[in-house]
Amino acid sequence: MTRFVLYGGKGGVGKTTVAAATGHRLAAAGHETLVVSTDPAHSLADAVETAVGGDPSEIRPGLWGVEVDPQTGIDRYQSLFEALASEFSDAGVRIDEEEIADLFTSGVMPGSDELAAIEGMATYVESDRWDRVVFDTAPTGHTLRLLDLPSVMDRGVATAMDLRDQVRRKVNTARTMMFGPMASRRDDGPDDFTAMRERMERVGTVLRDPEQTAFRVVTIPETMAVRETERLVEKLREFEVPATTLVVNKVIDDPGDCKRCQGKQAVQEDAIAQLRESLPELDLWTIPDQFGEVIGLESLDRVGASLGDV
Repeated sequence: MTRFVLYGGKGGVGKTTVAAATGHRLAAAGHETLVVSTDPAHSLADAVETAVGGDPSEIRPGLWGVEVDPQTGIDRYQSLFEALASEFSDAGVRIDEEEIADLFTSGVMPGSDELAAIEGMATYVESDRWDRVVFDTAPTGHTLRLLDLPSVMDRGVATAMDLRDQVRRKVNTARTMMFGPMASRRDDGPDDFTAMRERMERVGTVLRDPEQTAFRVVTIPETMAVRETERLVEKLREFEVPATTLVVNKVIDDPGDCKRCQGKQAVQEDAIAQLRESLPELDLWTIPDQFGEVIGLESLDRVGASLGDV
């Protein structure tokens, strides 16, 4: 049983519902559980019919939810390169904010959504408050950028630290020449860049550790969704993120006498068979199509009943 579970997949397949149902079931089993929404189009509060904000809110005994605030990641990131720009300015090196940002990200400017998500992920990966943490991630493209962000940030921070150290050495040399050895700058205090780099390294390590993390891909039994699922799993393998399970949502299990429903069920069966054939090493769970909107804990109970060993 891993401590962290991430749900990902294309938009509109029911990731939030499945994540919330997983959290609800874990809490019912006695695990203190937090569901974290990193999707900028937050819908966790709607799924659980409870107000959920930027700080963890109790949904029911043992179950908590939080919708990551995009501004949090931006503020943390912004403060780093603003401090670097200020230090360069004090040393007589003129460099504008955009150039600092380029240096810090090695030319790859992370989006605010991904920054917020990685900041939220780091916060709850480092916390021991909850037994289990379930992440509801954004649609596929956002998720892939999120998974790449720890290494992007690491490269950027390393570049910024190297440049900063060069500037400091030159400043110290100049001061020593003018005022003697005691005039050189001492930097024995905490280093925000080092802390950020270590934080990103911890997140990257956890994301790739199959003993701590499981990534479950949510999809629906349609041809285009199946193809995107196959591509996502391939990318997860490239990132060395442990993809463990396919969760196929909205499966018609009893079409009755409805000819249209019977035809759709046949298409769904072909799609599920394709997933089993192309990704045989992954567990495959199916969730029956639900009547009406899936909101509220009672509806989540029905979804949770179809999940395997959460």
